[in-house]
Amino acid sequence: MRHPLSRWIPAASILLLVAATAQAQQGMVFAKPDSSSHTGTGHPSIADQAPPLNCWGVDILISTDGFGLGTFYRREFTPDLYGFATFSISEAKDEREFEQFDPYTQISYVPGKLNRFLVLPLMLGVQYRLFREDIMDSFRPYVNGAAGPAMVYMMPFAQFSPNAAGGYDVTQVDFFKSLGRGTPHYTASAFLGFGANFGSDKTSVFGVNFRYYFTYLFGGGLPSLYRINNTTSKPEVSSNKTSFGGFFITLNLGMGY
Repeated sequence: MRHPLSRWIPAASILLLVAATAQAQQGMVFAKPDSSSHTGTGHPSIADQAPPLNCWGVDILISTDGFGLGTFYRREFTPDLYGFATFSISEAKDEREFEQFDPYTQISYVPGKLNRFLVLPLMLGVQYRLFREDIMDSFRPYVNGAAGPAMVYMMPFAQFSPNAAGGYDVTQVDFFKSLGRGTPHYTASAFLGFGANFGSDKTSVFGVNFRYYFTYLFGGGLPSLYRINNTTSKPEVSSNKTSFGGFFITLNLGMGY
């Protein structure tokens, strides 16, 4: 069986290649210019100016479980070291889920799915820029990591009602209706990542960050799937989910001030 991360390796490689090619077309070279260079007016060029101390923006998260959205605030401590705070919301699924499509009703469904999960981590972290003295400012690679509390919000996906035959009927709960019927569960989360910011204008932020999140619930986890061949009026749980992390591609969009 292929490792779940293997499907992301080609996509990540292509994404980095496209970004690097775009920068090359703009005249990016992998050599640091002379810091004493100035424009013809006698003033330092934009590349020589210090970056803004503060930055805030949004994160768009992409994973095998779907999409997520977040926000971040970042502050510069030194030219290489940054601190940041980030908050995000993303969906988590059981790896044994298998979505199907009904051609008659035009509705997609997941046999045996019991609950939905939203993961909401609030983290503090550090970011360290790499090769600042060797690479042009239009390509700024870095490594980063963060940790903090997280909430896993469990919402019902399937609703069960007894029928006259002594079994039960199953109906899918609408996403927005299930929001008000969910229950929170608290834990801790952390991630390690690497990425790069692009562009010479440091008052605007565009970057890509590849992260692996570690988010676990101990004590048996949360029920995620039920046994579909069960004929009793109460469903029998067939799977509990304990890991709510995984690999994410994160697009960073923001502005400095």
